[in-house]
Amino acid sequence: MGFRLLLLTNLETPPSLDMVQAWPKRLQAELPQLEVHLAESGGDVPDLIETADAIYGKVDPETFARARVLRWIQSPLAGPEPSFYHRSLVESDVVVTNMRGIFSDHIGAHILALVLGFARGLPTYAIQQYERRWKPQAATVHLPDATALIVGVGGIGAETARLCAAFGITVTGVDPRETAAPEGVVRMAGPEALDDLLPTADFVIVTAPETPATQGLFDAGRLARMKPTACFINIGRGATVDLGALNEALRAGRLAGAALDVFQVEPLPARHPLWDAPGMVITPHVAAAGPHLNQRRTEVFFDNCRRFAEGRELRNVVDKANWF
Repeated sequence: MGFRLLLLTNLETPPSLDMVQAWPKRLQAELPQLEVHLAESGGDVPDLIETADAIYGKVDPETFARARVLRWIQSPLAGPEPSFYHRSLVESDVVVTNMRGIFSDHIGAHILALVLGFARGLPTYAIQQYERRWKPQAATVHLPDATALIVGVGGIGAETARLCAAFGITVTGVDPRETAAPEGVVRMAGPEALDDLLPTADFVIVTAPETPATQGLFDAGRLARMKPTACFINIGRGATVDLGALNEALRAGRLAGAALDVFQVEPLPARHPLWDAPGMVITPHVAAAGPHLNQRRTEVFFDNCRRFAEGRELRNVVDKANWF
């Protein structure tokens, strides 16, 4: 079955413009009945969208209102900003798919590096090196005696669990959808168990996306439920954590450490107090960085194009009301 596909190239997100411009020739070689249009400026989109069956990119409410036969939107990201899911899209029959699953190995390795670093005191030693101080630290974490609580056990959380378990860490998981424990997870629970599990964890690792239910999930109350010897790691979305509460917990000694790769405002402002909070590790939204991402993004999108043309179920279908 043929269909009309609109590729939006005025994107502020991956992949590169050159890569998107190369897609039509490749797609039409695989799907001869496919009609592909590139929209390189905002002015082209309203007219083209009227006859588009499918779109790659983000569509604002005003442009979306002009769609007549649209049935599918492919997000270039795993977790786009909440504004992607405007009310008219959520209430429509248009199916949205995302790019989840292409970053799991890179992000899992980043998380494991943070866990190992905290366990051996590397953040403290890095500061001491900068200050030219020789001061051995007594506190280390013996990983086979440690427990990690992973909040969000999708592809990234499952890979993180596998890596942590390989070092002897006991892993528990909280997820609103997944009930079967993946490799390395000894116990799975729903979000209602989060408060009870927080005091049991030496590492709380958040890989959850931003959804209406996860915004502000880790506030002062939840951070207070953690052990004072525990470390908090977030690579999901910045909106899940109250940064003011996290800063206060670190400075009061109620947490041993924290590592964040994502923030509500990026770059994190230079004057933000978390920059020099004790036990704080900041990475600039690089957990997903690594090779092969363009190939993986292309593979997911092209596979969905084939599935759409054949009337089959698409990969990575999103619950639009919950943004993931």
